[in-house]
Amino acid sequence: MAELVFEVTQEADGGYCAECLTLDIFTEADAWEELRASVREAVRAYFFDQAVPESVRLHLIRDEVLAFR
Repeated sequence: MAELVFEVTQEADGGYCAECLTLDIFTEADAWEELRASVREAVRAYFFDQAVPESVRLHLIRDEVLAFR
């Protein structure tokens, strides 16, 4: 497997959740740098007895509502 893709959403409290689109890997963290480390740790744990993918893509989904009043 060359690359894993994680869909990342920012929570209302400012934290982040990351979910792999192809495997059952999920993690979360309070800050972006913490999330990056958490994703690395989760991927290594999932592939503990196999070779890890060459790369991981973090795809940030941002939902923003603009009010006109």
